[in-house]
Amino acid sequence: MATFLIDLSPHAMAQRLHDALTVYVDAMRYPRGTEGQRAAMWLEHTRRQGWKAVAAVDTETAPGEEASPEALAAAPLLGIAYGYCGAPDQWWQQQVVAGLHRIGVPADEVGALMSNYFELTELHIHPSAQGRGLGEALARRLLTERGEAHVLLSTPEILGEANRAWRLYRRLGFTDVMRGYHFAGDPRAFAILGRSLPL
Repeated sequence: MATFLIDLSPHAMAQRLHDALTVYVDAMRYPRGTEGQRAAMWLEHTRRQGWKAVAAVDTETAPGEEASPEALAAAPLLGIAYGYCGAPDQWWQQQVVAGLHRIGVPADEVGALMSNYFELTELHIHPSAQGRGLGEALARRLLTERGEAHVLLSTPEILGEANRAWRLYRRLGFTDVMRGYHFAGDPRAFAILGRSLPL
């Protein structure tokens, strides 16, 4: 068995959408059925400017050998990450801008932060594959050669930042933009994190 990182085209994402959403639901411990609620949104995201997706897959290939395109296309998905260029007409940006204004961040700082960034929208590793460095590998591949000035993401608040996601983001140099933010329709508190690019 060997693990490979691959880029996903919008077409490939559509073909692997069920697998990708299964990884997402299992990693986030969401109830079954969440996949159906998210599918249309994930597909819509593939049409956004600057969209890019990467995946980690497990193949039957022996370590050190090259996997065929057919083997990679059929290999089980272990992890998924994607994002796109942030824009003023996007719900996430509107929510973050409103939150930053609410906590008193000056308008010129908000404008500078939200004018040229890559939104790291999703980064998930199946629980059975966590702890192998795949999250960092996917993040690095996703953020390589981006033209934006910085990258932003949101992640659920965790007491003491004591989970793998938080450890990964801190290791990659992400710092606080806003803490304890509540997105409309979600009772959980989130942190908005960011860092300059390139990684």
